[in-house]
Amino acid sequence: MTLTQLRYLVAIADAELNITLAATRVHATQPGLSKQLKQLEDELGFLLFVRKGRSLESVTPAGAEVIARARLVLAEANNIRTYAANQRRESHGQLVLTTTHTQARFVLPPAVARIKQAYPQVSVHLQQAAESDALDLLSQGDADIAIVSTAGGEPSTGIAVPLYRWRRLVLVPKGHALERAGRLPDMAALAAHPLISYESSTRPSSSLRRAFATQGLEPDLALTALDADLIKTYVRAGLGVGLLAEMAVSAGDGDLRAWPAPSAIPECTAWAVLPRDRVLRDYALELVHVLAPQIDKRDLRRVLEGNQAADWPVPPSWEELTQTITN
Repeated sequence: MTLTQLRYLVAIADAELNITLAATRVHATQPGLSKQLKQLEDELGFLLFVRKGRSLESVTPAGAEVIARARLVLAEANNIRTYAANQRRESHGQLVLTTTHTQARFVLPPAVARIKQAYPQVSVHLQQAAESDALDLLSQGDADIAIVSTAGGEPSTGIAVPLYRWRRLVLVPKGHALERAGRLPDMAALAAHPLISYESSTRPSSSLRRAFATQGLEPDLALTALDADLIKTYVRAGLGVGLLAEMAVSAGDGDLRAWPAPSAIPECTAWAVLPRDRVLRDYALELVHVLAPQIDKRDLRRVLEGNQAADWPVPPSWEELTQTITN
């Protein structure tokens, strides 16, 4: 039995039993992959898949058990390689980040620039996704770090490290009725206008919907998007009042008027979510430190190694963090 055979086996399972697709993903030929699978089954003494002609139809019960254990073996083999690379102080590799558009567009650029300056041979890959999809990618092993936000408790997936706190802003074109009113818009004023916000606001459990519900109000979500720049575009087009993260509004938006959202709409926390039971390269942990300078790198490593309970300091506000990561 070899690691290559186990890798091929997991690739077949992940390709939904499509051997051609699995072979492409592991850069092997279809006959070569099939041969390795047959050799593995011969050694084990039982079939891993139910076959129909030349195709694989389903996973056998014994096959499901072997695939689950193969994933653990491959994960530990990768941990050993990563540990060795850190011990050798290797400065090249790949860092895969999965996050939302707002984080990728307005938060990560200076932090990633710091990492690229320190590790010029590291390639950084950004995968934009909704919050829940980003956590799924992390759980599946398709990302090293997920950067997401919550208005409540910490994410339940992986090890969540609090980065910073941020508020939502109310955004309208200059001259809008809310600006002419001459006062900060309250929840009732917002409920009287069509709103443009993030796609996550459509969920019944969203913090935005809950905030309106506590006031006995129902928001008119006229338009939602994953992209903060799109939200601003539609606000400029006069389609509604924007509700978006403060990081997405800058001096370049001088044609828009922004206020802090009413206090009933809760503050959010941005988190770096790291995979459990997986060794990360030093540059991945360095990125977390850049985004969370309030956390001691030694404490971070101890928590990841399981040698210390997570007792993170209160994260700074977005304004406070900005002064750190852009200097």
